[in-house]
Formats: sequence, C-alpha cells, structure tokens
Amino acid sequence: MRYIIFLWIFLLFNCSESSTGSNKNDLQTSGKVDPFEQNTLLQRSINLGNALEAPGLGEWGVVLKEEYFKIISDAGFSAVRIPCRWSAYTTSSAPFKIRSDFMNLVKWSLDQCQKYDLAVVINVHHFEEIFSTPAQQKEKFLAIWKQIATEFKNRPTSVFYEILNEPHDNLTAELWNEYLQDAIEVVRAIDTTHTLIIGTAEWGGISAMQKLEIPETEDNVIFTFHYYNPFQFTHQGAEWVDGADEWLGTQWVGSTSEINAVRSEFNNVKAWAEQRNLPVYVGEFGAYNKADINSRARWTNFIVSEAEADGFSWAYWEFIAGFGAYNGTENNWNEPLLNALIPD
Repeated sequence: MRYIIFLWIFLLFNCSESSTGSNKNDLQTSGKVDPFEQNTLLQRSINLGNALEAPGLGEWGVVLKEEYFKIISDAGFSAVRIPCRWSAYTTSSAPFKIRSDFMNLVKWSLDQCQKYDLAVVINVHHFEEIFSTPAQQKEKFLAIWKQIATEFKNRPTSVFYEILNEPHDNLTAELWNEYLQDAIEVVRAIDTTHTLIIGTAEWGGISAMQKLEIPETEDNVIFTFHYYNPFQFTHQGAEWVDGADEWLGTQWVGSTSEINAVRSEFNNVKAWAEQRNLPVYVGEFGAYNKADINSRARWTNFIVSEAEADGFSWAYWEFIAGFGAYNGTENNWNEPLLNALIPD
C-alpha cells in the first residue's frame, strides 16, 4: 500500500512538473530569474504595432483581435512586443492616473498572450512630450511605471517591462541615464521579479550604446537595440521621412559589403554586451513595403540569421501595417516575409 501511495505521489509530481515546464506562461511570479533564460522566451517575436501606441484607439487602422494572437502563435513566434502610448491615456496632472479602459485593454492583451502561450513585452511608447520637455514630464513618466508595476507584478515572468522606446531629442543620453535609474527604482520598489528591457538614447540604435549606463545593482536586464540599416533601403518611400521618395528602388542584394556592414555592427553590439554580461534583444527591425519584396525578404532573413548566430532574440517590426508581415485585409501572411522570419 505504501508503495502504491508513493508511486501515485511521484507520478503526480512529475506530470505536474512536466506540464508546467511546457508553458512559458506558467513561469514563476516571484523570486530571482536569469535574464539570459528569460531572453530565450523572446527568441522569435513580432511587434503588434500601430494599435496601442496610436494617439487614439483605432486611429492608425489597427485594432487588436484575439485571432491575431492565435495566428502569431500558430506561425511559430514565441512572443509579441506591444507598444503602448500610456501618456495619451493618462491624466495630465498628478496623480497621473491611467484610464481604466486603456489599462483593461492592456490586461486583455496580456491575457491573450497567456492563452496562446506567447511571452510579451509591454513598453512606454511614443511619449512625445518627454522628448521635448523631459523635466516637465518626469513625474508623469514615473507615475506611469508605478501603476504598470503595481498592476502586473503578479503576472508570470513571461511578461517583460521595456522602460522607454527610443529616447531622443531633449531626453539626451546623459539625462536618459538619470531617468532610467529613477524608473528602475520605482519599478523595483513594487516588483522585484519581472525582467526589464533597456535601450539607448538617440532613437534606440547603436550610436549611443557606449553612453548607456545601467545601474550595477540591477542584474535582471536585457539590452535592446533597434536596427534599420541601411536606412535608405528600409525606409524608402516612407511618408513620414523627408526625402524618402528619392530612395525608391533601392535594393538589398546581400553583397559582401552589405553583409559585412551588418555583421560589423552586430559584432560591436555583441562585444559591448558580453563585457557587461547582458543578453541582447533586437526589439525592432523591418523594411517598409515600398521596397521590393525580394529585397525585403533577403534583408529580413539575414538580420534574423545574424541575430540568432550571435545569440540575440529579436522582434520584427511589424505584424500588420506598413512594414507588416501579415495582410489584415486578405487575412494571410506575406509568405516571403514569413519564410524569412520563420524558415520551414
């Protein structure tokens, strides 16, 4: 009888452990985590852009649907990044309360990720006011993070916090280091578990990498950078970029010089991150739909292969819209892009 009871307990424990280990959304909600292990959850991600970072819900033509999360998961992606313009849905004066409808929409989005076994990055995106008048917006910025950390502190560690998307203009590299430390302190006073994602000033690329100062006391961090080089190729015809029509017809053929240019910059990131013992996440990369599809697919596949060879996780920009890998009107993937991202 004792043997039967022992065997039953043993099988129950091992079945439970196996089940838990198979679902990234059943991960711990407290305690210490390894950011390098965390980064594997983001290995193959895609941005749900033009939705929650629009100045008004639906204004940029993308409204999140449950089916999108299933489509992304079924295609083989491990995670999504959800840009959020919290500042547009927050009161303009203290205590800078986030609107409940917007908070509920983010919570719903995280629920969909959990349902479809996707890790998820939420960030502060398009906080335009802090880039022009940072001192006047700092209190609001920190209040937003206090509310985010309070709301999501008990979520699984498959939820990631990205502190701010692409600091630039008057939020200089020096000032960004200061605001970053303050934001980390606000988050860690409430939530000591979730992994932070931190990028650079000067638009989040690699140019300001050497200027970034991550507090030595914070060891649960993933470094992120955005990659859109060569810019005249990836942004040809982009309506928001001055002179972009002059670049129309630019191709990316995968020549030795083109490959070496990307490889050199990725090698610099890898060396910098290794010196600081930081995992790396390419949080955005993509080529606008005005480029020819063969060049887009060729460039995208090379970025993916180079990132994975260097041990970087990545998030393609974006699911639907101008850089999109999915056609929301026809409800199908752009096959050359999907194959470039998730090879068969």
